[in-house]
Amino acid sequence: METVAVASDSVAEQLHQEIQQVAQRLGVKKLPFISSGADAASELASQACDVVLNGITGSAGLMPTVNALKAGTRLALANKESLVIGGRAVTSFAQEGQIVPVDSEHSALAQCLRSGRSSEVRKLILTASGGPFRNATEDDLREVSPQQALNHPTWSMGPVVTINSSTMFNKGLEIIEAHLLFGISFDRIEVVVHPQSLVHSMVEFVDGSTIAQVSPPDMHLPIALGMGWPDRVANSTSPVDWSTASTWTFEPVNHELFPAVQLAKEVGELAGTAPAVMNAANEVAVEAFLNEQIRYLDIIPVVHHVVTAHRSSGYVSDDQLTIEAVIAGDNEGRALATEYIQQGFTQGG
Repeated sequence: METVAVASDSVAEQLHQEIQQVAQRLGVKKLPFISSGADAASELASQACDVVLNGITGSAGLMPTVNALKAGTRLALANKESLVIGGRAVTSFAQEGQIVPVDSEHSALAQCLRSGRSSEVRKLILTASGGPFRNATEDDLREVSPQQALNHPTWSMGPVVTINSSTMFNKGLEIIEAHLLFGISFDRIEVVVHPQSLVHSMVEFVDGSTIAQVSPPDMHLPIALGMGWPDRVANSTSPVDWSTASTWTFEPVNHELFPAVQLAKEVGELAGTAPAVMNAANEVAVEAFLNEQIRYLDIIPVVHHVVTAHRSSGYVSDDQLTIEAVIAGDNEGRALATEYIQQGFTQGG
Protein backbone atom coordinates (compact mmCIF):
# COMPACT_ATOMS: atom_id res chain seq x y z
CA MET A 1 0.00 0.00 0.00
CA GLU A 2 1.25 3.49 -0.85
CA THR A 3 1.42 5.40 2.42
CA VAL A 4 2.34 8.95 3.39
CA ALA A 5 3.20 9.73 7.02
CA VAL A 6 3.19 13.26 8.42
CA ALA A 7 3.57 14.43 12.00
CA SER A 8 0.80 17.06 11.98
CA ASP A 9 -2.88 16.11 11.82
CA SER A 10 -3.78 19.46 10.23
CA VAL A 11 -1.10 19.04 7.58
CA ALA A 12 -2.38 15.52 6.91
CA GLU A 13 -5.87 16.85 6.23
CA GLN A 14 -4.54 19.57 3.94
CA LEU A 15 -2.38 17.03 2.09
CA HIS A 16 -5.35 14.70 1.67
CA GLN A 17 -7.40 17.47 0.07
CA GLU A 18 -4.59 18.46 -2.29
CA ILE A 19 -3.98 14.86 -3.34
CA GLN A 20 -7.72 14.43 -4.02
CA GLN A 21 -7.75 17.53 -6.23
CA VAL A 22 -4.77 16.34 -8.26
CA ALA A 23 -6.18 12.81 -8.52
CA GLN A 24 -9.52 14.09 -9.82
CA ARG A 25 -7.77 16.22 -12.41
CA LEU A 26 -5.66 13.28 -13.60
CA GLY A 27 -8.41 10.69 -13.34
CA VAL A 28 -6.56 8.67 -10.70
CA LYS A 29 -8.80 6.61 -8.42
CA LYS A 30 -6.34 4.89 -6.08
CA LEU A 31 -5.07 7.31 -3.45
CA PRO A 32 -2.29 6.75 -0.92
CA PHE A 33 -3.16 6.16 2.71
CA ILE A 34 -2.18 9.14 4.88
CA SER A 35 -1.22 8.52 8.50
CA SER A 36 -0.48 11.30 10.95
CA GLY A 37 0.81 11.87 14.45
CA ALA A 38 4.08 11.95 16.32
CA ASP A 39 4.71 8.25 15.69
CA ALA A 40 3.52 8.12 12.07
CA ALA A 41 6.99 8.06 10.48
CA SER A 42 8.26 5.49 12.99
CA GLU A 43 5.30 3.21 12.31
CA LEU A 44 5.78 3.57 8.56
CA ALA A 45 9.47 2.64 8.89
CA SER A 46 8.53 -0.61 10.62
CA GLN A 47 6.44 -1.85 7.69
CA ALA A 48 7.77 -4.56 5.41
CA CYS A 49 9.65 -3.16 2.41
CA ASP A 50 12.95 -3.47 0.54
CA VAL A 51 14.66 -0.29 1.74
CA VAL A 52 13.92 2.45 4.26
CA LEU A 53 15.56 5.76 3.36
CA ASN A 54 15.68 7.91 6.49
CA GLY A 55 16.23 11.53 5.46
CA ILE A 56 14.58 13.15 8.49
CA THR A 57 16.54 16.05 9.99
CA GLY A 58 17.76 15.81 13.57
CA SER A 59 16.96 13.53 16.49
CA ALA A 60 13.38 13.10 15.24
CA GLY A 61 14.81 10.38 13.00
CA LEU A 62 15.80 8.14 15.93
CA MET A 63 12.75 5.88 16.18
CA PRO A 64 12.30 5.44 12.41
CA THR A 65 15.91 4.22 12.34
CA VAL A 66 15.34 1.86 15.28
CA ASN A 67 12.10 0.47 13.84
CA ALA A 68 13.60 -0.12 10.39
CA LEU A 69 16.50 -2.02 11.96
CA LYS A 70 14.18 -4.07 14.17
CA ALA A 71 12.14 -4.98 11.08
CA GLY A 72 15.30 -6.31 9.43
CA THR A 73 14.98 -3.86 6.52
CA ARG A 74 17.99 -2.42 4.80
CA LEU A 75 18.39 1.13 6.11
CA ALA A 76 19.69 3.80 3.72
CA LEU A 77 20.71 6.33 6.36
CA ALA A 78 20.87 10.05 5.65
CA ASN A 79 19.73 10.95 9.18
CA LYS A 80 23.15 10.80 10.84
CA GLU A 81 21.78 12.12 14.14
CA SER A 82 19.83 8.94 14.88
CA LEU A 83 23.00 6.86 14.71
CA VAL A 84 25.18 9.43 16.47
CA ILE A 85 22.89 9.96 19.45
CA GLY A 86 21.80 6.34 19.66
CA GLY A 87 25.29 4.87 19.47
CA ARG A 88 25.51 1.33 20.75
CA ALA A 89 21.79 1.33 21.62
CA VAL A 90 21.03 1.69 17.89
CA THR A 91 23.82 -0.45 16.41
CA SER A 92 22.79 -3.34 18.68
CA PHE A 93 19.68 -3.73 16.52
CA ALA A 94 21.61 -3.75 13.23
CA GLN A 95 22.65 -6.84 11.34
CA GLU A 96 25.97 -6.79 9.53
CA GLY A 97 25.72 -4.58 6.45
CA GLN A 98 22.13 -3.56 7.22
CA ILE A 99 22.96 0.16 7.47
CA VAL A 100 24.03 1.74 4.19
CA PRO A 101 25.25 5.34 4.55
CA VAL A 102 23.71 8.03 2.35
CA ASP A 103 25.65 11.04 3.64
CA SER A 104 27.99 11.83 0.75
CA GLU A 105 31.10 11.52 2.94
CA HIS A 106 30.17 8.14 4.41
CA SER A 107 28.92 6.82 1.09
CA ALA A 108 32.34 7.79 -0.26
CA LEU A 109 34.11 5.98 2.58
CA ALA A 110 32.00 2.85 2.01
CA GLN A 111 32.99 2.90 -1.66
CA CYS A 112 36.68 3.48 -0.89
CA LEU A 113 36.73 0.70 1.70
CA ARG A 114 35.97 -1.80 -1.07
CA SER A 115 39.59 -1.31 -2.13
CA GLY A 116 41.11 -3.25 0.76
CA ARG A 117 40.58 -5.35 3.86
CA SER A 118 39.65 -3.67 7.14
CA SER A 119 42.99 -4.74 8.60
CA GLU A 120 44.72 -2.71 5.86
CA VAL A 121 43.02 0.61 6.74
CA ARG A 122 45.27 3.21 8.36
CA LYS A 123 42.84 6.13 8.57
CA LEU A 124 39.60 7.60 7.29
CA ILE A 125 39.72 11.14 5.91
CA LEU A 126 36.47 13.10 5.83
CA THR A 127 36.41 16.11 3.54
CA ALA A 128 34.61 19.33 4.47
CA SER A 129 33.69 22.25 2.24
CA GLY A 130 34.59 24.67 5.04
CA GLY A 131 31.24 26.40 4.63
CA PRO A 132 30.83 30.13 4.04
CA PHE A 133 33.30 31.17 6.76
CA ARG A 134 36.41 29.07 6.16
CA ASN A 135 38.51 32.21 5.50
CA ALA A 136 36.88 34.30 8.21
CA THR A 137 38.45 35.62 11.39
CA GLU A 138 36.90 35.57 14.84
CA ASP A 139 36.12 39.26 14.47
CA ASP A 140 34.30 38.51 11.21
CA LEU A 141 32.13 35.91 12.94
CA ARG A 142 31.03 38.18 15.79
CA GLU A 143 28.42 39.91 13.64
CA VAL A 144 27.36 37.03 11.38
CA SER A 145 23.63 37.11 10.60
CA PRO A 146 21.41 34.06 10.05
CA GLN A 147 21.13 35.04 6.38
CA GLN A 148 24.92 34.99 5.98
CA ALA A 149 25.25 31.64 7.74
CA LEU A 150 22.54 30.12 5.55
CA ASN A 151 24.44 31.06 2.37
CA HIS A 152 26.37 27.84 1.76
CA PRO A 153 28.82 28.06 -1.15
CA THR A 154 28.34 24.50 -2.43
CA TRP A 155 25.35 22.57 -1.11
CA SER A 156 21.63 23.35 -0.96
CA MET A 157 20.39 22.00 2.39
CA GLY A 158 17.85 22.69 5.12
CA PRO A 159 18.52 25.49 7.63
CA VAL A 160 19.74 23.33 10.53
CA VAL A 161 22.16 21.32 8.41
CA THR A 162 23.38 24.49 6.68
CA ILE A 163 24.14 26.20 10.00
CA ASN A 164 25.80 23.01 11.25
CA SER A 165 27.96 23.01 8.15
CA SER A 166 29.00 26.61 8.74
CA THR A 167 30.07 25.88 12.35
CA MET A 168 31.51 22.51 11.25
CA PHE A 169 29.36 20.84 13.92
CA ASN A 170 28.04 18.72 11.08
CA LYS A 171 31.55 17.43 10.46
CA GLY A 172 31.85 16.59 14.14
CA LEU A 173 28.71 14.48 13.90
CA GLU A 174 30.14 12.80 10.81
CA ILE A 175 33.28 11.78 12.72
CA ILE A 176 31.11 9.99 15.27
CA GLU A 177 29.02 8.47 12.49
CA ALA A 178 32.13 7.17 10.71
CA HIS A 179 33.38 5.59 13.94
CA LEU A 180 30.07 3.80 14.49
CA LEU A 181 29.62 2.71 10.87
CA PHE A 182 33.11 1.44 10.15
CA GLY A 183 34.56 0.60 13.56
CA ILE A 184 37.59 2.88 13.16
CA SER A 185 38.95 4.51 16.32
CA PHE A 186 38.64 8.29 16.67
CA ASP A 187 42.40 8.82 16.52
CA ARG A 188 42.33 7.35 12.99
CA ILE A 189 39.60 9.64 11.64
CA GLU A 190 40.68 13.02 10.26
CA VAL A 191 38.99 16.00 8.62
CA VAL A 192 40.43 18.04 5.78
CA VAL A 193 38.87 21.14 4.20
CA HIS A 194 38.24 20.75 0.46
CA PRO A 195 36.23 23.76 -0.80
CA GLN A 196 35.50 22.33 -4.27
CA SER A 197 33.48 19.43 -2.74
CA LEU A 198 34.49 17.02 -5.49
CA VAL A 199 36.47 14.59 -3.34
CA HIS A 200 33.83 13.40 -0.89
CA SER A 201 36.16 11.44 1.39
CA MET A 202 39.24 9.24 1.32
CA VAL A 203 40.69 6.11 2.91
CA GLU A 204 44.40 5.79 3.57
CA PHE A 205 45.78 2.25 3.64
CA VAL A 206 48.80 0.88 5.48
CA ASP A 207 50.95 0.77 2.35
CA GLY A 208 50.65 4.55 1.86
CA SER A 209 47.97 4.37 -0.81
CA THR A 210 45.00 6.74 -0.51
CA ILE A 211 41.77 5.94 -2.32
CA ALA A 212 39.39 8.85 -2.97
CA GLN A 213 35.79 8.91 -4.20
CA VAL A 214 35.21 11.77 -6.65
CA SER A 215 31.97 13.09 -8.15
CA PRO A 216 30.19 16.46 -8.52
CA PRO A 217 28.45 17.80 -5.38
CA ASP A 218 25.13 16.13 -6.14
CA MET A 219 23.21 13.89 -3.71
CA HIS A 220 21.63 11.80 -6.49
CA LEU A 221 24.61 9.43 -6.50
CA PRO A 222 24.78 8.54 -2.77
CA ILE A 223 20.99 8.29 -2.59
CA ALA A 224 20.86 5.94 -5.59
CA LEU A 225 23.73 3.88 -4.19
CA GLY A 226 22.00 3.67 -0.83
CA MET A 227 18.82 2.45 -2.49
CA GLY A 228 20.55 -0.05 -4.78
CA TRP A 229 23.45 -1.17 -2.56
CA PRO A 230 25.69 -2.97 -3.30
CA ASP A 231 24.85 -2.37 -6.96
CA ARG A 232 25.42 0.94 -8.69
CA VAL A 233 22.54 2.68 -10.47
CA ALA A 234 23.55 3.70 -13.98
CA ASN A 235 23.58 7.43 -14.77
CA SER A 236 22.79 8.49 -11.20
CA THR A 237 24.64 11.73 -11.80
CA SER A 238 26.93 13.36 -14.34
CA PRO A 239 30.62 12.49 -13.87
CA VAL A 240 33.43 14.99 -13.37
CA ASP A 241 34.35 16.73 -16.62
CA TRP A 242 38.01 15.76 -17.03
CA SER A 243 38.33 17.77 -20.25
CA THR A 244 38.10 21.04 -18.30
CA ALA A 245 41.08 22.36 -16.34
CA SER A 246 40.40 22.69 -12.63
CA THR A 247 42.27 23.05 -9.35
CA TRP A 248 41.47 21.15 -6.18
CA THR A 249 42.75 22.37 -2.84
CA PHE A 250 43.01 20.78 0.61
CA GLU A 251 43.52 22.68 3.86
CA PRO A 252 43.76 21.75 7.54
CA VAL A 253 40.85 22.59 9.83
CA ASN A 254 41.24 25.77 11.89
CA HIS A 255 40.29 24.24 15.24
CA GLU A 256 40.43 27.57 17.07
CA LEU A 257 37.81 29.02 14.75
CA PHE A 258 35.80 25.78 14.52
CA PRO A 259 35.98 24.08 17.95
CA ALA A 260 32.93 21.92 17.20
CA VAL A 261 35.06 19.30 15.46
CA GLN A 262 37.24 18.59 18.48
CA LEU A 263 34.28 18.86 20.86
CA ALA A 264 32.37 16.22 18.90
CA LYS A 265 35.41 13.94 18.86
CA GLU A 266 35.72 14.16 22.64
CA VAL A 267 32.00 13.57 23.11
CA GLY A 268 32.11 10.63 20.71
CA GLU A 269 34.88 9.02 22.72
CA LEU A 270 32.88 9.58 25.91
CA ALA A 271 29.83 8.01 24.18
CA GLY A 272 26.86 6.98 26.31
CA THR A 273 24.24 9.73 26.50
CA ALA A 274 26.77 12.51 25.85
CA PRO A 275 26.24 12.60 22.03
CA ALA A 276 22.45 12.81 22.48
CA VAL A 277 22.82 15.72 24.88
CA MET A 278 25.34 17.44 22.61
CA ASN A 279 23.15 17.14 19.52
CA ALA A 280 20.03 18.30 21.37
CA ALA A 281 21.82 21.33 22.76
CA ASN A 282 23.07 22.21 19.30
CA GLU A 283 19.59 21.96 17.77
CA VAL A 284 18.25 24.34 20.43
CA ALA A 285 21.19 26.73 20.01
CA VAL A 286 20.86 26.78 16.21
CA GLU A 287 17.15 27.55 16.48
CA ALA A 288 17.94 30.33 18.96
CA PHE A 289 20.50 31.78 16.56
CA LEU A 290 18.06 31.65 13.63
CA ASN A 291 15.55 33.46 15.85
CA GLU A 292 18.27 36.00 16.74
CA GLN A 293 18.17 35.14 20.44
CA ILE A 294 21.90 34.43 20.53
CA ARG A 295 24.86 35.30 18.33
CA TYR A 296 26.62 33.00 15.91
CA LEU A 297 29.65 32.60 18.19
CA ASP A 298 27.35 31.59 21.05
CA ILE A 299 26.23 28.33 19.42
CA ILE A 300 29.14 26.04 20.28
CA PRO A 301 29.78 27.55 23.76
CA VAL A 302 26.14 26.78 24.60
CA VAL A 303 26.68 23.19 23.48
CA HIS A 304 29.92 22.91 25.45
CA HIS A 305 28.26 24.24 28.60
CA VAL A 306 25.39 21.75 28.34
CA VAL A 307 27.70 18.77 27.73
CA THR A 308 29.84 19.76 30.73
CA ALA A 309 26.75 20.04 32.94
CA HIS A 310 25.51 16.65 31.75
CA ARG A 311 28.80 14.95 32.51
CA SER A 312 28.44 16.09 36.12
CA SER A 313 24.85 14.91 36.48
CA GLY A 314 22.64 12.53 34.51
CA TYR A 315 25.26 10.94 32.25
CA VAL A 316 24.65 7.28 31.35
CA SER A 317 27.71 5.32 30.23
CA ASP A 318 27.91 3.40 26.98
CA ASP A 319 27.61 -0.02 28.58
CA GLN A 320 24.32 1.02 30.22
CA LEU A 321 22.91 2.83 27.18
CA THR A 322 19.32 2.14 26.12
CA ILE A 323 16.97 3.85 23.69
CA GLU A 324 15.05 5.18 26.69
CA ALA A 325 18.27 6.70 28.10
CA VAL A 326 19.02 8.27 24.71
CA ILE A 327 15.57 9.89 24.60
CA ALA A 328 15.99 11.12 28.18
CA GLY A 329 19.40 12.55 27.27
CA ASP A 330 17.90 14.31 24.27
CA ASN A 331 15.22 15.85 26.47
CA GLU A 332 17.77 16.88 29.10
CA GLY A 333 20.01 18.51 26.50
CA ARG A 334 17.12 20.58 25.17
CA ALA A 335 16.03 21.65 28.65
CA LEU A 336 19.54 22.61 29.76
CA ALA A 337 20.25 24.55 26.56
CA THR A 338 16.91 26.36 26.69
CA GLU A 339 17.44 27.33 30.33
CA TYR A 340 21.00 28.51 29.68
CA ILE A 341 19.91 30.68 26.75
CA GLN A 342 16.95 32.11 28.66
CA GLN A 343 19.33 33.13 31.43
CA GLY A 344 20.81 35.60 28.98
CA PHE A 345 23.99 33.81 27.93
CA THR A 346 26.11 35.89 25.55
CA GLN A 347 29.51 35.21 24.11
CA GLY A 348 29.77 37.77 21.36
CA GLY A 349 30.59 40.73 23.66
